[in-house]
Amino acid sequence: MTAAAAAGLDDTLAALADPVRRRTVELLARRPRRAGELARDLRTTPSTMSKHLRVLRQRGLVTETHPDFDARVRIYALRSAPMTELRSWLDTAERAWAEQLAAFAAHLDTEP
Repeated sequence: MTAAAAAGLDDTLAALADPVRRRTVELLARRPRRAGELARDLRTTPSTMSKHLRVLRQRGLVTETHPDFDARVRIYALRSAPMTELRSWLDTAERAWAEQLAAFAAHLDTEP
């Protein structure tokens, strides 16, 4: 893994460490949403939601767009790339763990 990829993974994991941000990602995985809608659905204040969305945006997990009809409205959508990179890392880690467990099981089978 390159240094840049490792840094990106670190950013993703740091952003997802907060339960409100994880729930935000779950909601955005279903469809893009307005910031106010996210705040309402997560039962948090708009200012708190804004702080969480800023972290997600800075870490590259979400994008922010403004509809043509009203530049004040912000629509947030999930970016798939960071989640794909996280899934890839988890798959690699899981394979390594499985190999280690298989080797341990094989060792136990050879013990008298």
